[in-house]
Amino acid sequence: MTDIGQIINTALSTGKSSLNEDRAKEIFRHLGMPVVAEEKIGAGTGMTDAALAAGERIGWPLVLKGLGEKILHKTEAGLVHVGIGGPEDLAAAVDDIRARAADELEALLVQPMVKGRREFVAGMFRDAQFGPVIMFGLGGIFTEALGDIVFRIAPLSNADMDDMIDSLKAQKLLGAFRGEAAVDKEALKSVLKGLSDLACEFPAITEMDVNPLIVQPDGRPVAVDGLVILGGDANSKERPASIDLKALNACFYPESIAFVGASASPGKWGHMLPTNTFAREFGGKVYLVNPKGGKIMGRKVYKRLSEIKGNVDLAVVTVPADRVMDLIPEMAEKNVRGMLLITSGFREVGEEGRQLEDALIEKARQAGILVLGPNTMGVCNPHANFYSTAANAYPLPGSTALVCQSGNMGTQLLAFAEQQDIGIRAFSGSGNEAMVTIEDYMEAFERDELTRTVVLYLESVKDGRRFFESASRVSKKKPVVVLKGGRTEMGEKAASSHTGAMASDAKVFNSACTQAGIIQVEQPMELLDLSAVFSSLPLPKGNRVAIMTLGGGWGVVTTDLCAEHGLEVPQLSEEIVHRLNGILPAYWSHDNPVDIVGEGDPNIPKTCMEELLKWDGCDAVIHLGIHGKRVLVNSMIESILKADPDTDKASAGLYRDALFQFEEDYSRFVTELTGKYGKPVLGVSLLTDELSRTLYRYENLEYKGVFFPSPERAVKTLAGMVQYQDWLSKRKE
Repeated sequence: MTDIGQIINTALSTGKSSLNEDRAKEIFRHLGMPVVAEEKIGAGTGMTDAALAAGERIGWPLVLKGLGEKILHKTEAGLVHVGIGGPEDLAAAVDDIRARAADELEALLVQPMVKGRREFVAGMFRDAQFGPVIMFGLGGIFTEALGDIVFRIAPLSNADMDDMIDSLKAQKLLGAFRGEAAVDKEALKSVLKGLSDLACEFPAITEMDVNPLIVQPDGRPVAVDGLVILGGDANSKERPASIDLKALNACFYPESIAFVGASASPGKWGHMLPTNTFAREFGGKVYLVNPKGGKIMGRKVYKRLSEIKGNVDLAVVTVPADRVMDLIPEMAEKNVRGMLLITSGFREVGEEGRQLEDALIEKARQAGILVLGPNTMGVCNPHANFYSTAANAYPLPGSTALVCQSGNMGTQLLAFAEQQDIGIRAFSGSGNEAMVTIEDYMEAFERDELTRTVVLYLESVKDGRRFFESASRVSKKKPVVVLKGGRTEMGEKAASSHTGAMASDAKVFNSACTQAGIIQVEQPMELLDLSAVFSSLPLPKGNRVAIMTLGGGWGVVTTDLCAEHGLEVPQLSEEIVHRLNGILPAYWSHDNPVDIVGEGDPNIPKTCMEELLKWDGCDAVIHLGIHGKRVLVNSMIESILKADPDTDKASAGLYRDALFQFEEDYSRFVTELTGKYGKPVLGVSLLTDELSRTLYRYENLEYKGVFFPSPERAVKTLAGMVQYQDWLSKRKE
């Protein structure tokens, strides 16, 4: 790219902040982009005659444009004339442009009038968090009106470019359209690849536009306009320093813990945290530290850290913010590796707090102490029986790593995980992330063999580029599920190009997640719903769903939900209809969804389920209403016993027990079939009670039974699995 470098360096050395259209397209042409042919005419005496001569060489109709360093948007300035049919019109157009541009006019461009019904737009801008971002979308007058645009982070892979093109809503415009050929997608990709390469090679380019990109009748796109904005490197800001991941791991496997700020008052942080740790019989040494000394919870209290004999791995600190700095020397003396800083009153309260936080982190870094927080609700690691959080929730050891930038969200999710038997690999309330950031956690999860699913609640990222790159790597090994707080707030950008003006913080973040394989959700419970299935079921090989239901209405609703979330509900093959005819009464639905019509034979749902899983026309099965029937029957039995004193209570109890046993047997049977056929099976319970769970675990079975309380949650969760599998498959091609 030597020639390109010379063009850019020459422009920068002369103080130019942009490249005229002709220079921009010269760069594009060097990269193999399809660019319109044109002639450039310098401003001055003889301009009209030169333009007329160029017009005769190129042929009519023509396009005439006025150029100038200070003229960024020629159309808005009235400096573009299209459809010029002859010499008189061309001369008039030259006069008009000279009058409008006045002293800013530097040259004219004469171009052939490119014919085509379809226009697209492509471009690049540099995002402060994620770096160079490539844009592609519907062009022309509809660019801003319809907003049919896609963003991806550079550098672009072949899969990224395919995804950008396939993600446009106006897919019909890419195929054969009104007598014109289908768009040459490889030529479109050459434009996107060129923008990506330029952005990565030359950080001095801050924005680019290829607008419009007109598709000719034979399907070949051609760039008829271009803009390149120059400036400094938008990504030169200081990035957070990386941390020692071994030290982070040690914070979740401490052999000794000191609670600095321990309290005898229930409800205070200094009481809640050690209480939770003691209550779960943590196997390491635990020390309580408070200047008053004495005893708390019947245990000795040390007045200072320095009084403790031996080293301390983790210090859990709850003292006021202005006293934390003084603890650093004592921590260094006791070889403390990590400080879990619960205390608030730092960056989140304003400038004074920010300065205090920065000073503390610098001092801790110099002492070799890793700081988690401040302003965090704590951490837990069920695999080490270590619970040091404000939540009285103790989920089982599992494979879901959970990080929340909100304490309340963390409390809710931990409690739900415990209630629904969803295992947790480890949890952290990341707080202000003064030292340990979400990007550090991502890199730790990438290496951690016990982590099979990563679940994040985010409100911001410190280093978007690093987050994107680490998430892209993690997603190739294990799914990443994200709920982004504040996703509806659109961050406006001051931009010189159309590309930059159409971007927003939310759009770029969402695009980065899509590109990195992250599954984004809209509700908190969806985080753990997805973690449940990713840790319990095989991935589907496609998006085809068989539905089995105890009643037609649920089947209709579930079918609609599948369509809304990109899942296909295919028609049953003649072969499977024939097989189901041998199981079900004549009046069954004879199509997908399969309504098993409430027959009393307990073997029918099992047999039908296996037939559906055998069918090579589906990739997953959702079954509704078979599980949870016992809740309804329990209520019915209670009513009968109250209404009829002559009812045999023993018989009623046996019936209740039999139904309970059926549900247990059915759940286990479905789980066995999941392993036998390698397809995910998601259940929806008819009703739920205090005994109902999301996951049902069975010894010696690879997978688990999965049941949700509503069709919506089952369908959305399966759609997330399909999205992840689709992303994986495209990256393996």
